[in-house]
This record gives sequence, structure tokens and C-alpha cells, in this order.
Amino acid sequence: MSQKVEKPVLSGQRIKTRKRDEKEKYDPAGFRDYILAGLNNAGPDVEAIFKFLDAAGSKVDYRRYGEALFDILIAGGLLVPGGSIAQEGDKLCKTNVCVFEAPADLPSLREFEQVFVKLMRRYKYLEKMFDEEIKKILVFIKGFNEEERIKLARMTALWICNGSVPPTTLQVLINEHLVKDCLALDFLLEVFETWKQEKGLTSLIAALKKGGLERRLLEFVPPNKRTEEFFRTALESRGLADIVKFHMAQANEKAKRCLQEQLAEDLAEERPIKDIISDVKDTAAKNMIPENEVITLIWSTVMAQAEWNKKEELVADQALKHLKQFSPLFAAFATTTRSELALMLKIQEFCYENMNFMKIFQKIIILFYRTDVISEEVILKWYKEGHSMKGKHLFLEQIKKFVEWLQSAEEESESGEEDD
Repeated sequence: MSQKVEKPVLSGQRIKTRKRDEKEKYDPAGFRDYILAGLNNAGPDVEAIFKFLDAAGSKVDYRRYGEALFDILIAGGLLVPGGSIAQEGDKLCKTNVCVFEAPADLPSLREFEQVFVKLMRRYKYLEKMFDEEIKKILVFIKGFNEEERIKLARMTALWICNGSVPPTTLQVLINEHLVKDCLALDFLLEVFETWKQEKGLTSLIAALKKGGLERRLLEFVPPNKRTEEFFRTALESRGLADIVKFHMAQANEKAKRCLQEQLAEDLAEERPIKDIISDVKDTAAKNMIPENEVITLIWSTVMAQAEWNKKEELVADQALKHLKQFSPLFAAFATTTRSELALMLKIQEFCYENMNFMKIFQKIIILFYRTDVISEEVILKWYKEGHSMKGKHLFLEQIKKFVEWLQSAEEESESGEEDD
């Protein structure tokens, strides 16, 4: 019977570890000291600063110390929670070659900004680390003094303008401890002011939309001051009146959406028309929505309530019956020439865009004339000069005979008054 022979084992074998497999000890303090010494030697010359940082990247691992690197370049040293600089005993380990110690004027900050731009072009992996680090640093702004916050805000605007960080980064400022002390709002306004100066209003508004900030601007205002009036005054004091207009337009659009949603619910629940009118008037007044915009919302909402017959010969009766029951609702918000004309233009647009309604435009207008929604004067004004180009010839031809009837009736009325 054969027995399995055990293989000989080498005793005392020494396994050599490859250099690349050796794990270097994580030493942020050592990294800091090395970078501080290099920056201090480079002095204020931006080109010399970048040359040192570029060369240092091949000696120290920026992948491991990217967070520490950006702390130093922005604040001058390693940041600890709260925003203060880390110390060793009584010694403050800090350099003057950083954003916080740079001159606050834009030309100087633009020059120092190039250090970050060139560094991230050279070491692409730093881009993502930089975005995360900026979010952390922005949460620390309460720990910085006013001058440091201003410099950081201006530099943040430059970074967003050049694409180093996305505008969404600013959302981290919506933090209770920053908002309540007005730090978030002051920082945001400094960013806006610099941004507008650098790239103009169009760029700023586009970035607000891209960053999802256009509907969140009031969230930067302290809760005890969160009014449109306070926000408007704060922006206008910084020369940002254009942003106020943009914000008001956004608020108006939001209010109109809410009004339309509420109206749709009320119509679906078949609430009494008088109650709907009362609620719509209250909401419109509260949100300062003009009557000519309310009337077009009512039209869109009312027309969206019905499932329209696909047969052209049947949809006319269905539409007139549907609209007649809501004529008091339309009449309540068609009290001015501007509102009536806005409604006529909305009807023209709707009929033009919905093929089955193209031939019943004049029937709808006549219905609204007879139910005192649209006046004779407005119909004549629309016919002569107030119409849009959408289906112009078709709709003018449709209503021509009715207009002629109105004009002849008007002439007869005037003639009767003269005889009297």
C-alpha cells in the first residue's frame, strides 16, 4: 500500500515585499509641513507656486492628501471641524500663500484662481476631490471671519464660472446654523455680485436654473425675516435688482401652477361656481396674479376637464354646452379690456392647435358675447388689430359676418340716439 509522500517545506523562507505593495503611513501633518515649506519658499509669485505644486505631485500622493492640499490652498492650513486651523501645541501651522490671505480684489483672486485651474488640469483626479472639499468648506463659513468669507464667496463665484465646481454646490449653504445668522444669504449675494460682474446676468440666471436654485432662493433667508420684501431689499442693496425680477417671475409661475392645480380639483369635485370664484380671487390677490393671466389659466383648466369627441361634427355642441355652464366663472375674471382680449387670443390659440375646434371659433366667441363674458368692443378690437397670426385668415373669415352684424347694430344704435 503506497503512502502519500509529503512535499518538503522550506523553513525560514524570507518573502521580499515589493516597494509598490508597501503601504505608506498616512501622515497629513507631514504632508502639510512639506507643502507649507514649499509654498512659503515660492512666495506670492503664482507661477512659482504652481511649479512647486506640479513638481510636488510626483513626490507626495495627492490622491491621498487632496483634501489637505485644498485646505491649505484655501485656508492656509489643515481645517478642523468648525473651520479653525489645526495647531501643534501653541504653534499655528499656517501659510500666507492661500485664498484667505490673498488680496480681496478680483484681479488678484483671478490670478490665484489659476493655481487651482492648472493643478486640476495636471492632476485630473483632483477635480472630484475639489468639489467635495468645497462643500465641506462652505459648511464651515461660520468659523471664518467676514473678510475670509468675502474672499471665499468671490473665489467660489470664479470657480463656478470656470466650471471647477457646479452651481449645485451652493445648496450646502441651506443649513440651519448658516441660514439663521444670515451668513448663507450674505455669502450667496457676494457670489451673485461677483458672478454677474464676471459673466453677466444671463449666465447667472442660466446657472441658477441648472443648479436648481431658482425656486429655493428664499430658503437662504433667515426664517424670522423670510419675506419677499426683505429678500427684495437685500438684493437691491447689492445691485441685484435683475435677480429680484427673475425671482418674482419664478414665484409668479409657481403661484399660477398652484392656482391651476387647485382650480382643477375644485372643478373635478363640482364645487359651486360662486365658491370657486371666491377662492380664485383670494389666491390671485394674495400672489398678485393679474386678471388677464388668471382668465387664461381658467380657460386651459376648464378645457382640460373634458374628454373631447373625436368627431368634428359632434365636438361643437359638446364644447358649447361645456363652456356655457362655466360662463359665470369666465365673466368674473373678464372685467377689463385686457382680460377679455387675453381670453380671445387664448381661444384663438386653442382652436388653432386643436384641429377639431378650428371651425367652431366663432361659435365660442358668440357664446361668450351672449353670456356677457366678452364685449362687443373687444371683439371689434380683436378683429381689427388685436388678433394673433395663428390661423388669422381662417378665424377672421369665420367671424366676419358676426362682426358686420355688430357694426351695423352699433350704427343703428348711434342713428337712433341722434334721432332722439
